[in-house]
Amino acid sequence: MATHNRVFGTGGLDASLQFELTNGENTGPGHNTTLRFLANYYSSQSSMADLIAAGVYASVRSCGGPVVPLRLGRKDATSGGSTGVPQPQNSAETFRQQFDRMGFSTEEMIQVTACGHTLGGVHSEEFPEIVPAGTGTNGQKPLDTTDATFDNKVVTEYISGTTQNPLVVGPAVAVNRHSDFKVYNIDGNATMNGLTSATTFRDVCKTVLQKMIDTVPSGVTLTDPIAPYAVKPVDMQLTLNSGGSSFLLSGYIRVRTTNRASGAIKNIKMTWKDRNGGCASGSCSYTATVQGAGTGFDDTFEFFPISTNIPTSSGISSFTVTVNLNDGTSESYDNNGNSYPLSDAIILQKPQSCLLQSSGALTVSALVRNDITATPSLGISYLTPRGVVRNGNPVPILSSTTVAMTKGDCAGPYTFYSASYTIAGGLSYAAKLSVTAGSNSDSFNKASDLSGSCATFSGTASCTTPGGGGGGGGNEPDASSTIASSSTAGSSSTSSVVEVTSSSHITSSTTIAPSSTTSSTVPTATGPARKPTVAGYTRLRCATEGSGVRALTGASFAYDTMTLESCAANCSNFAYFGVEYARECYCGNSLAASSSEAPDSECNMLCAGDATEYCGAGNRLELYAKPSSGGTTGTSTTASAAQPTATLGRKDTVGDYVFVGCQTEATEGGRALEGKSWADDGMTLEVCAEACSGWEYFGVEYGRECYCGNTLRGGSAPAPLADCSFTCAGTPYEYCGAGNRLELYRLASAISSSSSSKTRRSRLERGRRL
Repeated sequence: MATHNRVFGTGGLDASLQFELTNGENTGPGHNTTLRFLANYYSSQSSMADLIAAGVYASVRSCGGPVVPLRLGRKDATSGGSTGVPQPQNSAETFRQQFDRMGFSTEEMIQVTACGHTLGGVHSEEFPEIVPAGTGTNGQKPLDTTDATFDNKVVTEYISGTTQNPLVVGPAVAVNRHSDFKVYNIDGNATMNGLTSATTFRDVCKTVLQKMIDTVPSGVTLTDPIAPYAVKPVDMQLTLNSGGSSFLLSGYIRVRTTNRASGAIKNIKMTWKDRNGGCASGSCSYTATVQGAGTGFDDTFEFFPISTNIPTSSGISSFTVTVNLNDGTSESYDNNGNSYPLSDAIILQKPQSCLLQSSGALTVSALVRNDITATPSLGISYLTPRGVVRNGNPVPILSSTTVAMTKGDCAGPYTFYSASYTIAGGLSYAAKLSVTAGSNSDSFNKASDLSGSCATFSGTASCTTPGGGGGGGGNEPDASSTIASSSTAGSSSTSSVVEVTSSSHITSSTTIAPSSTTSSTVPTATGPARKPTVAGYTRLRCATEGSGVRALTGASFAYDTMTLESCAANCSNFAYFGVEYARECYCGNSLAASSSEAPDSECNMLCAGDATEYCGAGNRLELYAKPSSGGTTGTSTTASAAQPTATLGRKDTVGDYVFVGCQTEATEGGRALEGKSWADDGMTLEVCAEACSGWEYFGVEYGRECYCGNTLRGGSAPAPLADCSFTCAGTPYEYCGAGNRLELYRLASAISSSSSSKTRRSRLERGRRL
């Protein structure tokens, strides 16, 4: 937001930073990597500017700071803005003038600088005049002694004179780049003295950091601060069942439980109205019990699965939710008196739609109710990489297109329409899909929910008139995207960043098996087959995820070239591997007890990297296991996997290496082991030992980082074993160091040679004394 001009109303938090990474003012890889991470959530309903603001909330909270209120509605710039980011060589008066241009008083300038500088440090590569090469830790000097904790040490250490902040003391002073000192001292430290109370610091930071992210160009209107809904429908979707006489309504009702006692909710009841506003079928409710829970920085949630059939003759138009508590009371939720809309006028029929992620080939089938006269169209919002170099713009281009849909066969009171399109650029899984007919739409469906092959619909080809008639207007079907919106940005809904939580990814998958009855003219599956064995593993079954947990928790990988073989290689040190969602690989030595067998037809997504193989589906694993030592046939799909009996513990030896202990990183400007290094999400002690073959030492750090070397750099010292508390990313049964702590091993031959040398030296010393 630093280029904002309050007089002209230009600049501010508008994501123009993505175009300014090479202008000399925004140095270092951090901007690029942050934008690249946030781009995973970039869509027509979440601007990059809003995502940056959400990142402030998430980073401050994850480091223990206050809740920075998050408002939405920011609009993204389409090009770089003016220069004017404060630079460390500026004078105190220049800083004051720059912040005044942004709309910040001198006091606020000091406050927002201190609040920002409680985290992180200065990097030698970008600022060698401030942090000379070879100094600091890993090329960085922290701004206070708790650089990963949001606290007021940046203030108290400055006031007490003990600070080592490189923007206050050290080499920066001689070259006039001690910018924090210039800012903090501009009012004789009056403002800094006012921040020595930890409570005051948190309160002030909450205010000035919100002002920072709310600094936007003129013409942008932000919403009120957002908060999680007490009740939120998630992924609510209608799917036409075989025969065309009923829908499957699936999804979840999410209930906020932050202020409730554990186990307070007995169940939830969903009650709907048909398309006439009544209940012609005589049964219009469904009761669900909790299936799983999720936790965010500040909130907890419980998820209640919905799976019920609704007659197509009567349909659905809206619903309400009742939360029944174990104390006998209940609470009703009706979307602020509006009910939760769920129209059946047009439906994106997911089982008969498909996306081959390797090529971007997309086919979408929609069902339009026969009383709707408008011809439907398919809208696609998708991302295309810019193909830029390391310091270029990492944010993909957001594009959209509309494709006419072709009429197909009738399915009772509905008619099939279909359209095909190839999404170029390799990011087809990130696309969002909408089908629209007149004022009716089923919008913002995730392309990643689609299988790699389109199933055949089985049902009657005769046309009927839907009961109830009526328009059924309004944007519907994904209640999670329409109901959850608390505001709009221009014409774009902002629901996808309404809540920042770490709750589990929850999806539902519905598959309609082909039968011998008349088929509609939609694509059919060809080519792929189940593989009974893969690289020493035997196929077990199509398996569900656990209830609220992953079925396999040893290691995980995701990439767009996924195959069964590549996942097996990733998981070679584990008893099980499973592929899900076409591009996700999971490993483990045990299965969650709540994981169960599912029909093979539900594992219907083709592998992103090989369209001849099946790679699970949403919440469905194509599951493989290593045969037990007792032996099983290679073609059996019920082979029993080896059940490891290993427990977590230290390993005295790994190959030719002997355990030395837990070891700190070096303190003399480098790594303790500097011969070779790499990182891998499948890291184990054995993997690192093999990679370091020929080196005297190897050490594993932070669960997934491997280091090799022939000597230990100065300052590296033994640490308590308890400090090396991280388990290896590739196995839960081995320790792999921790932050700045190495699980250290040394060649047994080197230890033996060292011991022999010490013995010889000891004998010589005794001889001299004699």
